[in-house]
Amino acid sequence: MQTIDIQTTVGELVKERPARSRIFEKFKIDYCCGGKIPLAEACEKRGVDAEAVLDAIAADEGAQAGYVDADAMSLTELADHIVATHHNHLREELPRLDFMTRKVAAVHGDGEPRLQQIRDVFVAFQDELTHHMEKEEQVLFPMIRTIDQAESAPDLHGGSIATPIRVMESEHDNAGNALEQFRDITDDYTPPEWACNTFRAMYNGLAELEQNMHQHVHKENNVLFPKALTREAELSQT
Repeated sequence: MQTIDIQTTVGELVKERPARSRIFEKFKIDYCCGGKIPLAEACEKRGVDAEAVLDAIAADEGAQAGYVDADAMSLTELADHIVATHHNHLREELPRLDFMTRKVAAVHGDGEPRLQQIRDVFVAFQDELTHHMEKEEQVLFPMIRTIDQAESAPDLHGGSIATPIRVMESEHDNAGNALEQFRDITDDYTPPEWACNTFRAMYNGLAELEQNMHQHVHKENNVLFPKALTREAELSQT
């Protein structure tokens, strides 16, 4: 394995080798919304030993199964991949989690008040994320596909793509905060011994939601958006 500079940002490390995200998930290091800070700072923020993280990366470096090389895709390919892989998954998964969070809070909420907290956070999360995906698919991604295929600076409605990108990144931060709340409220997705199967399935679904969202946001914040901004800057000089 090549020597890793711990001053390299976490997002760049995952961009270079997507399988590293597994290690950062293990150490609860944010590589998507928090991906713009150096590994050393991310480890200090989380209170983990940077050497332990490096050792884990070295031990796992060959494992690439299930992780696509987003950086190797064109802007159009990556935007299409995000819709097909992450947006469509969320459109299937969010209604299921909506049902489970509502049911579990209704059945067990009197004995475990935190279940209503989960429900409240989820309702806000689902509402914002649904509108977020619509804005990406109807506004930002078409703009990105346009500049990907253009040979000179196109006339984009609203000016630069930097403006909608800033909005999307802000909403990603909101989603990241909600995911942190889910993990905190659920004690790292650990159900109590008395939990019924629906309760356990809800925790499992929230844990999988977090993992999928981390991959989703990483591909946008650390790969798609920077490459799109670079492409737009190149076209402005032609």
